Amino acid sequence: MSALKVAVVGAGYFARFHHEAWWRMERVELAGICDLDQAALAAAAGEQDVPVFINAAQMLDELKPDLLDIAAPPPSHLPLIRLAMERCIPVICQKPFCASPEEAKEAVALSRAAGRFICVHENFRFQPWYRKAKELLEEGALGAVYQITFRLRPGDGQGPDAYLSRQPYFQRMERFLVHETGVHWIDTFRYLFGNPTAVFADLRRLNPVIAGEDAGLMIFDLPGGVRGILDANRLADHAASNLRRTMGEMLIEGSAASLRLDGEGRLFLRRHGEAAEGEVKFRWFDNAFGGDCVFNLCQHVARHMQDGSPLENEASDYLAVQAVERACYLSAESRGWIDVTACL
Repeated sequence: MSALKVAVVGAGYFARFHHEAWWRMERVELAGICDLDQAALAAAAGEQDVPVFINAAQMLDELKPDLLDIAAPPPSHLPLIRLAMERCIPVICQKPFCASPEEAKEAVALSRAAGRFICVHENFRFQPWYRKAKELLEEGALGAVYQITFRLRPGDGQGPDAYLSRQPYFQRMERFLVHETGVHWIDTFRYLFGNPTAVFADLRRLNPVIAGEDAGLMIFDLPGGVRGILDANRLADHAASNLRRTMGEMLIEGSAASLRLDGEGRLFLRRHGEAAEGEVKFRWFDNAFGGDCVFNLCQHVARHMQDGSPLENEASDYLAVQAVERACYLSAESRGWIDVTACL
């Protein structure tokens, strides 16, 4: 096919990673950017000669893009998806996906009726260290896996100015740690091992200036008897030259070996019974955000449209992540284990 024509809604902090990804991709044209904030819009479009709009419907009707990329806040997701599906335009949509589970299900219904996909922009599974970990797991390098643990330690949640420099709306989110951040690892765990079946969560708020929770311990039952642990604290940090590269550290433990991810994006394998660990070499680019994961996801969708390769994380699949999120909050309220199937 000819160059894939992409239109983006969103010109905020994280949307800029989307723009940059489309700009440097082969066989893709960033055809237009839409945002209600005209100052942000002008800044976002300034690096390239890209048409800008303040009305999404007008942008879609004038440009007739092949794909709509929604990098805007959740309350806008369903109305924008409706506009796209009315015009039979496929969608990439940022997480958190829609303003509520009910809206997410309505979006899925619109997608099915239009016969066009919605891919949720859950980019952490596209970070190169998790792609390599998946490869090692499929090769059986770790043997029978017992447990995966991720220690989330971005260190950006301390004091009255927490989150204000990048994403100030974080302070106002009544459900924060799991809804905004933890879903990244819920999806990563399911990418590596399959959908969690039960959850226990203990959540708390450490910084009084924010509305939601910013620390907690979540335990997941994963397929094959694997136990997943997300040990999250946004106030604490970890050893890294860039705290946002991995946002923490991972350890996967198995019968044959253990695999460790450090804050520099390096993987280390230690075989069972041995004292020393060796670095696992793999190729990746320390560009933009999280090992270039935004580019990797956007390219994944572009290749699906251009070459017919399989598509990950369609909205209908992502409803499982939202069910696990709901189970986490129910568990924290009840202080007990929650069956995820009850939350679907």
